[in-house]
Amino acid sequence: MSLPREMRFVDLPSFGGPEVMTIGKRSLPVPGEGEVLVRAEAIGVNRPDVAQRQGSYPAPKGASPILGLELSGEIVAIGAGVSGYRVGDKVCGLANGGAYAEYCLLPAGQILPFPKGYDAVKAAALPETFFTVWANLFQMAGLTEGETVLIHGGSSGIGTTAIQLARAFGAKVYATAGSSEKCEACEKLGAKRAINYRREDFAEVIKAETGHGVDIILDMIGATYFERNLASLAKDGCLSIIAFLGGAVAEKVNLQPIMVKRLTVTGSTMRPRTAEEKRAIRDDLLSEVWPLLAAGTVAPLIHKVFAFEEVVEAHRLMEDGSHIGKIMLRLG
Repeated sequence: MSLPREMRFVDLPSFGGPEVMTIGKRSLPVPGEGEVLVRAEAIGVNRPDVAQRQGSYPAPKGASPILGLELSGEIVAIGAGVSGYRVGDKVCGLANGGAYAEYCLLPAGQILPFPKGYDAVKAAALPETFFTVWANLFQMAGLTEGETVLIHGGSSGIGTTAIQLARAFGAKVYATAGSSEKCEACEKLGAKRAINYRREDFAEVIKAETGHGVDIILDMIGATYFERNLASLAKDGCLSIIAFLGGAVAEKVNLQPIMVKRLTVTGSTMRPRTAEEKRAIRDDLLSEVWPLLAAGTVAPLIHKVFAFEEVVEAHRLMEDGSHIGKIMLRLG
C-alpha cells in the first residue's frame, strides 16, 4: 500500500484554551514491534484531551505528544511481531496518544474489530469509555449481577457507557446529572432513578431510595463528593474514583464510615497502565462486551460529530458541558 510522506495532525504549540490548537503537518509515524499504523476515519474527543491541552495531563514517557486517545480506521502498516491482523482490516483502538491525526500508531493489544453493523464513528466512540468503565467498574470494583451502583456524571461519555453496561450485567443503576434533559437521558439508558444534582442532594435521595446505600459508586467528581459518597455506600461498598472534576484534595472529611462500613476506596487512570493490563481489558471487552454491541443491547450515545478541522469547536462543546454522550471528529 502506497502511503503519503506527511499527515495532518492537531498541533498544540502552547497550553491554553481550545483556540491554541491548529492543524499542522508532520511525517507519518512508523510502526515498531507490536504496533499497527491506522489511517484514521473517526476520532473520539475526551476529557483527558482537554486536560492535556490545558497542561495538566502530560503524555507519559515514550507516548506520542499529539492529543487523542481513541480512533477507528483502517490498518495500513503492521510492525514486527503482530499476528491476527492484516493490512486493510477495520479496527478501533485505545491510543497511548496521537489519535488527533490522519494516521496513528496503536499497540496491537489495544485494538478491536468494528462490532457487527458499526461504522467508523460509532466504533471510534468505544475504546476510551469502554476500557475505562470495564477496568474500574467491573475489574476493580467487581460489579456483579444484583448489585446496586451509583454513576456520577451519568450523561457523559463515561456515564452513558457505565449505565448501559451495568444494566446489561444485571445491576440496579442510579445516576446523577445536571439537568432534567440529562436525567431523562440517563433513565432512558436504564437508570432506575436519575438525580439532578443541582436540585437534590444525591446522598439523601440514595438513602431514601435504597434504605442502606449502594454497593458501588463510580465517581469522576472527587473531593466535593467524597464525604457524601461515603455516606451513600452500603456496608462492604466500594468507591471507585476516576477523575477530579470537583477537586483532588478533600479536607476535614469524616473517615469513620470507611471503618464502620468496611468500605473500599479505589481508583485509577487508564493512560499509565501497562501494555499487559490494557491487553487484558481488551480481551475482556472482546469476549464479554462486543457481543452486546453486536446485538444492540449496548451502544455508544453520540451527541455530535465535527469535521476534523473543527477540533476547536469540539473542545469548546466539551468544556461547555451541555452534551449528552460522546463528541466525535470525522475525517474525509
